[in-house]
Formats: sequence, C-alpha cells, structure tokens
Amino acid sequence: MPQRPPVRIANCSGFYGDRVAAAREMLDQGSSPIDVLTGDYLAELTMLILWKARRKDPSRGYAVTFLRQMEEVLGTCLERGVKVVANAGGLNPEGLAGQITELAARLGLTARVAYITGDDLAPAIGDLQAAGHELTNLDTGLPLAKADLPVVTANAYLGGWGIAAALDAGADIVICPRVTDASLVVGPAAWWHGWRRDDWNALAGAVAAGHIIECGPQATGGNYSFLDEITDRRYPGFPIAEVAADGSSVITKHEGTGGLVSVGTVTAQLLYEIGEPAYLNPDVVAHFDTMRVVQTGPHRVAVTGTRGSPPPRTLKVALNMLGGYRNTMTMVITGLDIEAKAEQATTLLFGLLGGRSAFEETDVRLLRFDRPDAPTNEQATAHLRITVKDQDERKVGRAFSDVTFELALGGYAGFHTTTPPTAASAFGVYWPALVPADVVTQQVHLPDGTCRDIPHTSARDGVIPSSSPSGHPSGPPAEILSGPPAEIPLGRLCGARSGDKGGNANVGLWATNPDAYAWLRRHLTTDLFKELLTEAADLQVDRYELPNLLALNFVVHGLLAPGVSGTARPDAQAKGLGEYLRSRVVTAPARLIRE
Repeated sequence: MPQRPPVRIANCSGFYGDRVAAAREMLDQGSSPIDVLTGDYLAELTMLILWKARRKDPSRGYAVTFLRQMEEVLGTCLERGVKVVANAGGLNPEGLAGQITELAARLGLTARVAYITGDDLAPAIGDLQAAGHELTNLDTGLPLAKADLPVVTANAYLGGWGIAAALDAGADIVICPRVTDASLVVGPAAWWHGWRRDDWNALAGAVAAGHIIECGPQATGGNYSFLDEITDRRYPGFPIAEVAADGSSVITKHEGTGGLVSVGTVTAQLLYEIGEPAYLNPDVVAHFDTMRVVQTGPHRVAVTGTRGSPPPRTLKVALNMLGGYRNTMTMVITGLDIEAKAEQATTLLFGLLGGRSAFEETDVRLLRFDRPDAPTNEQATAHLRITVKDQDERKVGRAFSDVTFELALGGYAGFHTTTPPTAASAFGVYWPALVPADVVTQQVHLPDGTCRDIPHTSARDGVIPSSSPSGHPSGPPAEILSGPPAEIPLGRLCGARSGDKGGNANVGLWATNPDAYAWLRRHLTTDLFKELLTEAADLQVDRYELPNLLALNFVVHGLLAPGVSGTARPDAQAKGLGEYLRSRVVTAPARLIRE
C-alpha cells in the first residue's frame, strides 16, 4: 500500500486567550491547504480558571473562545474537508460538543462531532486513595492526604489514540479534554498514516512536532531571543507541521505571514517546558536527544531522527486544590533612602494589620528599578510588593488593601501605589501525581451516538532509557575553548526559553555555534547556574545535555511553588527567567561572541 503524503497539521491557539483570528487566518492564507486544524487551550492554571467558570455556570467549563473561532471557520472546514481537533473541551467536553452541534445547525451545516472523556478523576479521588493510590506529589514526595486542601480538579493526561479513533469513525470535529498537548498532533498523524501502536519512532516524531507547534507563534518567531534574526516584524504566522509517514516533519508557516521559522525558533520551542530529554507521553517516550533539526528552505525546518520507546505504565495527573485567598499591593518608593523607606513602610503596615502572624503567609519584595541621579522621575523609583495569603478571604481582601492606603499621609515621603485598593482572589495549589494507566478509562463518543473504550498502550519493562542529570560534565578538550577571555553577557553565546512546570521552572539554552556549545557544556555547570541565578542557590537544579540541539536544559525545583496560581513571584510562569540569565555576565573566550 503506497504511503500517504505528509499530513499538514496547523495550530490556531497556544493558550486560552490567544489570537481569535488565527483560525480564520490559517484557512484564508497560504497557497497550500491544511488537512487538520488544531488548537491548544489548556494549561495547569487554565483548569482552575475553567473550574471557577463552571462553578458560576454549570453549563460552562470549556474554552468559549473556541466557539467564536468555529463560528468563523466551521463552514470552510466542512467544505474543504479540514478536520478540527482541539482540547478546548477542558472540564466539559460533552457540553462544548453540544454547543458545536448547535452552532452547525444554526449556520445550516451538518457537522459530525465526537468528544473524548475519561480524564476527569476528581470524583474518584477518594476511591483511588482507598485502593492504595496515594497520589504522591512528584515534586515534594508528599501523599495527597497530607495536603489537607479541597481538590477541585484532577485530570489525567490522555494520549492520541482516542482522537485517531474518532477521525477514523468519520468525525469532522474532535473535542478533547485534558489530553497531552502533543496528542493533538499524534492522534491526527496516527489516523492519517495508519500507524500501529508500536510504531515508536513515528509516534515519537509526531510528539516532537506536536510539542513544537502547540504554543502557536512561539515556534515562528514569538518569544525569541534573537530579535535581529526576524526581518519580518509583523505578528508571526501560526505554525504548521507537515508530518510524514515515518514521523519526521517539516515545520513551516503560510507564505506571506510575519515572523520566522528557523533552526533557532524551532529549537527554542523544543526546549520549552521540558524536563529530561526522555519526554514521556501516554503513547510513547520521545527521546529529544536523538532528533536532528535542519533548515531546508526559507521558513522550513526539518525535524528528523527522533527515537521512541514504549510509554510508562502510569499516567500523569494534574490536580488543583483551593489554597485559600491572596492579595497584593505594590507601593512605589522614590529617590533617596529606598531601603529605609521600604523598612518603614513594612513596619507600619504590618503594625496596623496586627503583625505578619495575622496571616498564614506573607511575601515582601523590594524590586529595585532606581538609579542614582536618575534623569526622569520614573527611573528613580522602586516597588515594594507585599503579598498576603490566608484561608479567610476577609483578612486579605479590602481589610488589607485599604490599610495600605492609610500610609498615604502617615508613611514615607512620596508614598503612592500602582493600583487602588484591590479585593482578594482565590488561588490554587498545583499537585502533579501519577496513577496506573489501567485505573483510567478513556472513552470516545462518536458522531453516531455510540461510545468506545480506548485501551492504553501496553508498556514494556526495562526498555525506557532514562537521561540522568549531569551537573559537572567533562566537555571537550581545553584547546577548543582557548583564546583571550572577555567579560560578556551569557546571551551573546546562547539563546534561552524558560517556562513553568507546575511548581518548577525550566530554562533551556541553545548555543549559537558548536564552539559556544563546547564552552557551555564545559563551564555552565549547576554550580555556575546557581551563581548566575541567585534565587536558585538553595534549590535543587537538574541539568541535562542535548548535544544534537547544541543545548542544555536546567530544571529548577520549587522556584514557582506551589504553582503558577499560588506563587508570590512576580514572574509567576518564569517567562523572563531565561532572558534574565542571558543578561548575566560570564568570562569566556572573546572569539565565541555572537556577531
């Protein structure tokens, strides 16, 4: 049987709140048609947001922006035979599937809509614990029973075979809940090419392609370290993965759109929010340290050679718990004696509030933006950012923020704030855990009204190689790294992309050339990393090498604890962490500096 041509899988959303027009643009632009339109709407934080929405309206719990996109493109997709696969179903895939069916009828269209369920474990938490599944936190090692907080969402990450089954049954649109981001590409590619469950390398290649395009324009020049490489500064076109029968892919975008597709932009996204190079998914383990990334033409990058091995016997579960309530007020301090003024403000504020012990948790940060003899008022300011948390919403609501304003006339000279008094907001605690795959039943609900169980891929013992952290590598011979030294920003040797992994953060660094990578590999140990990133000094840091990508990946444990919703860190998702690291000065051979 002849092989089918590569399937062109496009992305039109990288998060809940992304560019609504991207779906329409993906269908209207370019001379080469797409075969599948995908969208990623879910993150750990999004599940908590959807829970809050569903608590207000039980019919919600899905990404409503997806409906707006489908209203614009559903007719075109059906006319051209473009399949739509999205995880916009969130906590209510059945509800969203019903909304899509109603939308089609309202538009005078007939759409075959399928949806997937089985990820939602929240109702079964008690039964799982009674059966001996402790749902141990992957970051802290604590069992869920020790958390003593109410679980509001608990979703297992499902694979792509349910999507493939829905498409095989003739579905035009597949609404997914918490599948892995990469499954949005794995499922359609497996359906298109007729892959078997043990086509490990092909599946791994599709995981890589899915990981690259899942965040939309982050693969096409968005959030990219080297702005000078992007000659078309218009908003980047969203990415397309052309996935071949062997799992290799070409990453591209529609011609005539903004941005850039290069080895750099693709490598940056490959390093985004990963841990060890053995990238676990429910259908396969994709080994990111085996792939090759090569420019094959303008805005065309080939990703080949990705090796795969059988998946683990477990599935990851993302739990969100209600952690309580929080509030933050930021006071602006200007001119001289910044630290003394901050100390006075902190003492006065907590004195009026009954002391720090009046709250379950407090966080005080003095953020210095000031400079001596500043040429403008703004450049002479610093921010005193005070966050309070408590189970009692009243304590941290206006009772806190109103008192902050009592310092207006009785506090330090020049007092003002960045906002008026604010109300408290609920925050969540993220809890990653594992469960045996066989306690989760994935089901696909087909357009004809039938329902089918989707079995999990059987894992095999002892065939999944593990990448061990490497804190002190041997590196290349010393003569490769010779030359007159210079004090230079690290970012002149490498690009970076950083992000959140629950309560942890990752920083992926890729070198601009092989010699620069040789220096990074030899010198950028975990010890130096901690020196450069001082807030990680007392935290566990894992370091992984990906020589095929000229890259290193660092995972900083606990930097964002207890998760994006609960951390008091101003950059809650560690988006700027990589760029901060690039700004730090190191001593390296001057000849390595990127021109």
